[in-house]
Amino acid sequence: MPGPPVLVTGGTGIVGAAVVRHLVADGRQVRGLARSDQAAAALVAAGAEPVRGDVLDGTSLERAMQGCGAVYHVAGVNKFCLRDPSPMHHTNMAGSVNCVAAAARAGVGRVVYTSSAVTIGEATGALGHEESAHRGTFLSEYERSKWDAEQAVRREAAALGVDVVYVNPSSVQGPGRTTGTGQVLVAFLRGRLRFWVETTVSLVDVDDCARGHLLAEARGVAGRRYLLNACSLDGDELLAAMAAVAPGVRPPRLVPAAALKVAVAGVEGVARARDRTPLVCRESLRALLHGHRYDGSRAERELGLRYRPAAETLARTAAWLADEGLVPRSVLA
Repeated sequence: MPGPPVLVTGGTGIVGAAVVRHLVADGRQVRGLARSDQAAAALVAAGAEPVRGDVLDGTSLERAMQGCGAVYHVAGVNKFCLRDPSPMHHTNMAGSVNCVAAAARAGVGRVVYTSSAVTIGEATGALGHEESAHRGTFLSEYERSKWDAEQAVRREAAALGVDVVYVNPSSVQGPGRTTGTGQVLVAFLRGRLRFWVETTVSLVDVDDCARGHLLAEARGVAGRRYLLNACSLDGDELLAAMAAVAPGVRPPRLVPAAALKVAVAGVEGVARARDRTPLVCRESLRALLHGHRYDGSRAERELGLRYRPAAETLARTAAWLADEGLVPRSVLA
């Protein structure tokens, strides 16, 4: 007999959709919070029951959670270069707090909260882990919003006695990812990644990330963070891994950070003058230059998560991009 239903917020996003897929495959009864008819249709196609609501509407959240044994709060906004980041801050913080408060009112047994590895806030060059001391400054408004949201969730959970487990994924890659850091692989495969800088990129496969969420529900310790990260690649290692996927693509040229800062500042200035959101900006470059190196071993030890190699993740992502017509198949190995 299946247990009580579970609710997933953000169930049509890259991570949330993978969480829904894995829950359904496990035979769970899944509800998905849907803000639109399009989202509702996608949830039905995935085998979930859509429930209309919004993370900014506590009443709709509580209604969606009635009878649920667990909630996966995956919904959130991840954007850079915003002229006004306040709506992102509001969604990430208020939506998360609303979810915990609604779970308390609905009597939900456990909340799996999708935070982000950027909340670790490790110093430049340091290996970040769940107990790392935060550097005290923020690389982006997105990082600040996720840090503030995680702290607010901790306060709300403590005040209301809600069992919350924190999942902190690094850069999530895999089929379905075309935005954010996924744009790097897309640009490379299209032959449009002309320049690169020395940095460190940490990533986790989207399906490993989803499994990490399910394992956090089943085995995680309340109040504890679980950083999900398969590997950390230096700039040349990342380029070599992408070149193995598409050996016919000309690799980008490494350029000094100072030169790239000047170029990006110019691109941002032109976009702002035209009242457009720039594709790159000083904020996103600052995060790239800082880089991230994470230790994802706690999830292996305590949850039993196993990570697939980065080469496999990049290869299957590239194959999906080609299937979708987003990159030329001819460049693939």
